[in-house]
Amino acid sequence: MNLLAIDTATEQFSVAIAADENAAAPAGAAKATWLFEADAGLRHSELVMDIIDMLLRTAALTPRDLSGVVCMGGPGSFTGLRIGFAIAKGLSLSLGIPFAAIPTLDCLARPFSAWPGTVVPALDAKKGAFFCALYQDGKRQCPDMDAPPDEIASAISAAISAAPGPILLTGPAAPLLYEKVYTPGLDLKAGNGLRWGNAQTLLQIARETNCITQCNTDPSCGPVYIRKSDAEIQREI
Repeated sequence: MNLLAIDTATEQFSVAIAADENAAAPAGAAKATWLFEADAGLRHSELVMDIIDMLLRTAALTPRDLSGVVCMGGPGSFTGLRIGFAIAKGLSLSLGIPFAAIPTLDCLARPFSAWPGTVVPALDAKKGAFFCALYQDGKRQCPDMDAPPDEIASAISAAISAAPGPILLTGPAAPLLYEKVYTPGLDLKAGNGLRWGNAQTLLQIARETNCITQCNTDPSCGPVYIRKSDAEIQREI
């Protein structure tokens, strides 16, 4: 399969294409990957289609050569997620190919599946809260959280009580969350982790889980929003 992956969930924007090096090769044969990534800020919509076109030309492919599209499913930036979904669904409908959405926090945790403790990918949800989840041995331990630091600290304490080990905070908000939840004696490590290359991780998960052939074909489906948007909150006031 020739797959396109789009990550517009955060300000670190990335797009990747994976293509069979030999179209006649058997399943599982080596693939070539092309990647673009940048600090996009709020400019995803200005960049993404031009970048997709550039990567397709670099890979000597046309849109008709694509077998599927995968994007971030959320949580993340409201606007960024909508842009990613709109492009993925637009390509899916116009080209007659499947698309799939992968949870953002699964993607951020995936490179650290071998970590010998608890992995906590984190995004800054603003208003004093973070989007995060807990993973052990590469497996999710809880639903996506939209929580203040004290609730996250309690969840981490419960997790390490059940399965002791070091805690790794990763994702764009890891340094900020570290400041909020660290206590002396807690085996807690923080860093941005793999800040870049999330589109490549989307491709890896899509291949491993075969989600592109088991995707939701409902064109009305959309991103996972843990929290209501400011506009929705204002309407309820």
